[in-house]
Amino acid sequence: MAEHKPRPKLVFADETGNIYDHPDLEMLVRRGDRLEPPRPDEIIPLPPESELFLLPGRDALGFDPETGEIERLEDRAVAAFVCPGHTLSGTAAYATRDGAPVLPLFAYGAVGFSGDRFFVAAVKVDEDRRQVFTGIAQDRIIKGARALQAKYPKNRLLMHLAGCALTSCCPAARNLALGRFEAPLPTSRVCNARCIGCLSLQDQDSGFPSTQNRIDFRPTAAEIVEVMQEHSRHERRPVYSFGQGCEGEPLTEAAVICEAVTRFRREGGQGTVNINTNASFPDRVEAFAKAGGSSIRVSLSSADPALYEAYYRPKGYGFSDVRESIRRAKAAGLFVSLNFLFFPGVSDTEAELAALAALVEEYRVDFIQLRNLNLDPELYLSVAAQSGVMTDPARLASMGLRNFRKRLKKACPWLRFGYFNPYLDAAAEA
Repeated sequence: MAEHKPRPKLVFADETGNIYDHPDLEMLVRRGDRLEPPRPDEIIPLPPESELFLLPGRDALGFDPETGEIERLEDRAVAAFVCPGHTLSGTAAYATRDGAPVLPLFAYGAVGFSGDRFFVAAVKVDEDRRQVFTGIAQDRIIKGARALQAKYPKNRLLMHLAGCALTSCCPAARNLALGRFEAPLPTSRVCNARCIGCLSLQDQDSGFPSTQNRIDFRPTAAEIVEVMQEHSRHERRPVYSFGQGCEGEPLTEAAVICEAVTRFRREGGQGTVNINTNASFPDRVEAFAKAGGSSIRVSLSSADPALYEAYYRPKGYGFSDVRESIRRAKAAGLFVSLNFLFFPGVSDTEAELAALAALVEEYRVDFIQLRNLNLDPELYLSVAAQSGVMTDPARLASMGLRNFRKRLKKACPWLRFGYFNPYLDAAAEA
């Protein structure tokens, strides 16, 4: 017997924050500038540790299955921020009122309700529970963070990260406090890009704040190594990552990073040493590999240079430098991932698939992390329109995340997908 697929109802909220499901109207999703009912194969129960957002100045939109029309309510639209490890295949459908504020830096998933649960349009892309904290008492995190502060009172980097675990609930910092998974290693105070959705620095006229405070000091190599060595005492399969949400571009601090990695490896340090980067300095990528780095994750909103540069707004480099960095990283033996910032209706089009597949095939990229682009959907659509690429007919229709991933895998059979930086065993690192 075929599995019954739910047809979730529209979810909306009143001005006091009470959330309701509509008795008649069904859930809608937005893909690019198109509004449509969700596809049956993309609806999943809202994952644990997800959150619901009430969207200011935005009215809920629902689908009337009797008439086939879209109806606008005078009630507040609701969106879901899905748990890490899941990628949205449709963003929330709403109508924006005049004077509505720009939405903060989150991803706004379409959400509906059926039976006794919420549903979202999303795909689980990684089984790793790296940022799932269900069942972990907050007291354990607090105890671990304070233990780090007590043990390393003179290490500014550890004090910074312990503070992040205690005050901002940063998942990476919390994992460090717990001694598990991936250790964050923020190093850079500056950046050579002005990303529209930068998490740690926003212009006053952007209309929304950054969600994280940027690090305001340059750690020494000794401080970095101390974090790496402490983490390695607790995690059997450690990953150490430069390039975090609370910093700028890590390759601007390549000298201290390479010094730290060289020292860590010289002293017998094991594990995967990764750098999350915009890949703007090809020669520094080679230096990182030579120092003992294992992998590089290149941030990419699009494989089309015009759309890429419209979002990243690079200063002193271009998309050609990103391509050259990927080429040199592969030549130097680094495991290469793309941090592909996925946005339904823009990323999953024929034009983007062709551009991304060509890039992956040319350089034999190893891995794609399908992460959500955290930005007000209408703001990103305006950025895409200003880039000029959206006039291409091959960008007018969405194939959906599942089909996009399936077709990319068919074009590049060696390619792996996920959400987090993978641990590389000794054989893979060699």
